[in-house]
Amino acid sequence: MDAVEESAVVSCDCCGLEEECTGEYIGGVRAYFGGRWLCGLCSESVKYEAGRKRAGMEEAMRAHMAFCRMLRRAGPAERVAEGMCQMLRRTASGKSRAVAK
Repeated sequence: MDAVEESAVVSCDCCGLEEECTGEYIGGVRAYFGGRWLCGLCSESVKYEAGRKRAGMEEAMRAHMAFCRMLRRAGPAERVAEGMCQMLRRTASGKSRAVAK
């Protein structure tokens, strides 16, 4: 029988959302983001911003963390929903600019 790795609850350093993950996964995320743990949505947002702006990962992470601090008034679920809305608005505005060219 295979050993089952224990999981731990970790809180996202950006938005505060808590997730239950294995230690191996937590370590991999922290290694990728310079010691910080980011939830799935925040990590995808940071990667997207880093690629879109051709900025460094640290710069993209600082920008995303600043955005999350603005939204701290709401609960984690509301912040995730607001982040998704903002990402969709950015995507839609980028497409409309591309069509207008």
